[in-house]
Amino acid sequence: MSVPVIAGLGTAQPPSASQDELWEGFFSRHFTGTTRSLAQRIFANSGVTRRQAAVNPLIEDVSDWPTERRMRRYQVEALPLGKEAVGRALTAAGLDACDIGLFIVCSCTGYATPGLDILLARDLGMAADTQRMFIGHMGCYAALPGLGAASDFVTARGRPALLLCAELTSLHIQPSSARVDTQQIVSHALFSDAAVAAVVVPGGRGYALREVTSVTDTSSADHMTWDVTDAGFRMGLSPKVPQVLSRHVRGLVDELLARHGVTGSDVDGWAVHPGGPRILNVVARELALPPEGLAASRATLDEHGNCSSPTVLLILDRLGRSTPAARRVVMLAFGPGLTLYAALLDRQE
Repeated sequence: MSVPVIAGLGTAQPPSASQDELWEGFFSRHFTGTTRSLAQRIFANSGVTRRQAAVNPLIEDVSDWPTERRMRRYQVEALPLGKEAVGRALTAAGLDACDIGLFIVCSCTGYATPGLDILLARDLGMAADTQRMFIGHMGCYAALPGLGAASDFVTARGRPALLLCAELTSLHIQPSSARVDTQQIVSHALFSDAAVAAVVVPGGRGYALREVTSVTDTSSADHMTWDVTDAGFRMGLSPKVPQVLSRHVRGLVDELLARHGVTGSDVDGWAVHPGGPRILNVVARELALPPEGLAASRATLDEHGNCSSPTVLLILDRLGRSTPAARRVVMLAFGPGLTLYAALLDRQE
């Protein structure tokens, strides 16, 4: 039986702005009093130098928009971004849109029907019998269950699958009049926009998907939230999240690697979702990684911020383009639940 392989990745990002520009030109006026001083420190220590925004607050302030207007704008911005990412992934894999048997879209930042899956399938010329799946509100870890579903389809049907993760967090800046807390400031300091597509095929060259696994600590379900409000979606991010990760991440990774007869020393690529500097520091400590172990994750956070579900795929793309390319990769992502997802990949030539 052929192993499912990521044969092509495609990325697409809107224009970027520096963290300093975003602070000075917008967010410095968004907060007042002692909250402003706290926010300035959080922005400065976020690990982010540049971020991308489909709706840049330096140009257009959507913070007072109602959710309905934000959702309409989501369709306008996400469709061309997703089309660009998918086109690049298909080209990298040497396939046409009509070859795809299953099209999976992950997004938690916008909803509409018909959705991105239907509109992109139409615009790109996918076959009428292409199956579709939409994964919503899983947040930052959604790419990994998406890859798991794509892998299972490829294994069972012997046909290519396509995953698209597209997030426009810039649409969900909260109004300055809203309740402001540290969690909200952290969200405003970290999040960014991106779309990344991955083509999964039966066998061939690329990153073979050996396994996708997860663990959920439901006792900490309130530590990470994404609430639909009348003024967009509001992020809740407890400072206790790193503590929960520290309890679970080592066991999850050790058990995954043991099932495949390898250890952490056999892994030369770590694609760890950069939920923020503290998250990366905890993972590095618990997995006893060398200083350069999370270089790709830290560089992605620095250059792109936290793009939610596409971020781990951005890191995988970076690892695959490095010289030499990473041979064995562990992907890790975290999100509501509190949920940890992991995947093991190895490069096939």
